[in-house]
Amino acid sequence: MRSTFAAMTAEPMVRITLRCFAGVREALGQDVLHLTVPRGTTVAGLREMLGQDHPALLRLALAWAVNQAYADGSRELAEGDEVAFIPPISGGSTERFRFTLRREPLDVRAIEAEVRTDADGAVVTFSGVTRDHNEGAAVESLSYEAYPEMAQRMMQQVFADAAGEHAITRARVEHRLGTVPVGEACVVVCVSAPHRDAAFAAAKNLMDRLKHEVPVFKREALRDGAGTRWVGSLPGRAPAP
Repeated sequence: MRSTFAAMTAEPMVRITLRCFAGVREALGQDVLHLTVPRGTTVAGLREMLGQDHPALLRLALAWAVNQAYADGSRELAEGDEVAFIPPISGGSTERFRFTLRREPLDVRAIEAEVRTDADGAVVTFSGVTRDHNEGAAVESLSYEAYPEMAQRMMQQVFADAAGEHAITRARVEHRLGTVPVGEACVVVCVSAPHRDAAFAAAKNLMDRLKHEVPVFKREALRDGAGTRWVGSLPGRAPAP
């Protein structure tokens, strides 16, 4: 399929190729798109353009790659670039820290298996679960969305700070997007460490800072036709323990 945005501008154009995987392929209906876009278009701008006709694309948590290397959303596209929108990836990981936004249910046991090593005496897991009430109202479900690029950047700093303060080996934070029914996990924080005190302290620190600082947004769906409401507070540094 070949597409063009030439009608949108009189500026010079560049030709690029977009590779589509998993949820991106489902949103756009193609494996590969050959596109002509205005010079100066960024990777994130390309997503916004395509999202005008394919709004499902805008609901996906994505990373970016240009010419088979990860790139920032502000990267300007050049003639002949190969671009990929990268949805959450599956499989094991050897990296120490990872923050993932997912639309599918969270697998706590799989997350624990990723962080555990034979050198660790402690694996601490916290699961935040949708409850059936809040502030005097009956809750049917929660729904989450995020500013994924900013959330990733902020969580990398949170991980770095936690590693500087606590002797931990690995950590994973996974947060669900979309609708989360009562009784299902919205967020999982898992930390491994040689000793339990460090694992407990780091897990609490990661969860507190995720809640207070990282741009993930929550809406409650209330029972008995009572509507929906956004809940939370403006971001700020998590209070000291």
